[in-house]
Amino acid sequence: MQEKFVRLDTVEGKLQAEILRGMLQAQGIETMLSQESAASIYGFGVGPMAEVEILVRQDQYDQAQSLLEAYNAGTLEQDDELDQDMDPS
Repeated sequence: MQEKFVRLDTVEGKLQAEILRGMLQAQGIETMLSQESAASIYGFGVGPMAEVEILVRQDQYDQAQSLLEAYNAGTLEQDDELDQDMDPS
């Protein structure tokens, strides 16, 4: 059975969409991006042509919404083990 994807958010710009997709996928949330095809081909980066929809599986929507809210509020916690791995000292 094919999973249904729903819109989680719409952001302006492919870079911001890729950042959010990476954050969500790191938490195990299957994510797809949808953008106007002309924007992808011609590289438009302003107005409605720059909008990118972030889509997640319907059954993961609530978890994705919580993560997005934490990200936007600046309250996402990092894994202490990851912090230690990245510490150069």
